[in-house]
Amino acid sequence: MSVGFILTILAVAFLGSFMSGMLGIGGAIVNYPLLLFVPKLLGFEGFTAHEVSVIVAIQVFFSTLTGVISYSKGGFVNQKLMLSMGVFTLIGGFIGGTSSGNMSNDTINLVYGILALLAVILMLIPRPEREMGITGADLEYSKILASLLSLVIGVGAGIVGAGGAFLLVPVMITILKIPTRITIATSLGITFLSSIGTTTGKLLTGDILWTPAIIVIIVSVIAAPLGARVSARTNTKYLQIFLAIVIIATAINIWSDILF
Repeated sequence: MSVGFILTILAVAFLGSFMSGMLGIGGAIVNYPLLLFVPKLLGFEGFTAHEVSVIVAIQVFFSTLTGVISYSKGGFVNQKLMLSMGVFTLIGGFIGGTSSGNMSNDTINLVYGILALLAVILMLIPRPEREMGITGADLEYSKILASLLSLVIGVGAGIVGAGGAFLLVPVMITILKIPTRITIATSLGITFLSSIGTTTGKLLTGDILWTPAIIVIIVSVIAAPLGARVSARTNTKYLQIFLAIVIIATAINIWSDILF
């Protein structure tokens, strides 16, 4: 593995982990396409889709873990919400994952496209922000609605094989009316819980490229907390704009694959 190839992996992993810590997403929607296409575009041998999925799973696990630890120091993580939504997302993911075996590729892609479109719509709905004086400890929300929504998101994410954070974040902000900073912090915890099973499954396959994996682990431990620090100092309106841009770009990519 050449120095240029290693630097490419390092740069992609840094971007995905930084955005994970900053925006509360796992980073897979950024790192998966970049790791799959950028090395080959630069003339390197590149990775297969399976190899990328293993690397990304490891990146999501460590970036969400270190990110949520950083946010917990500021009191923005609601542990009850994280655990309840995390458990129901896991259950939904299992249901969706097992049922997807009976679906065609076109159906799975359509489900992915619909989820992405819903995420875009939710992010574009204006709503008053209520950040001041609210921390993760004294947050009020509908526990029943949060559980039901996380179950539905988990089913959809399980069908398409995604983490679901790209839909989880706009649902928490717009429907559950949770402040942006708490959403970002808590969604990292939820994504971390859901990534445990995914990462464990990938590791059990034994098909791991250890050099890229070690690079990703080291970079994630550094970049995700850095992204969390930048997020804490950024106006929540700008954070929502960044989130919307990432989610819209994801939706465009998904629908372009479906239509063309």
